[in-house]
Amino acid sequence: MKKNVGGAERIIRIIAGLAILSLAFVGPQSPWAYLGIVPLATGVIGWCPPYALFGFSTCKNCK
Repeated sequence: MKKNVGGAERIIRIIAGLAILSLAFVGPQSPWAYLGIVPLATGVIGWCPPYALFGFSTCKNCK
């Protein structure tokens, strides 16, 4: 897999994913909060399937 998510966006995705995922344990404790795994995983891996599908990339130094 070729990385297609850049540095700043990866950090934002990881923070947002952790924030959304935390709602499964504190706050409303909704099972919908487990959707936070998606931005967390794409941020950690650095690859986003929809970006790959549409040929989009925010990673300037990725090969």
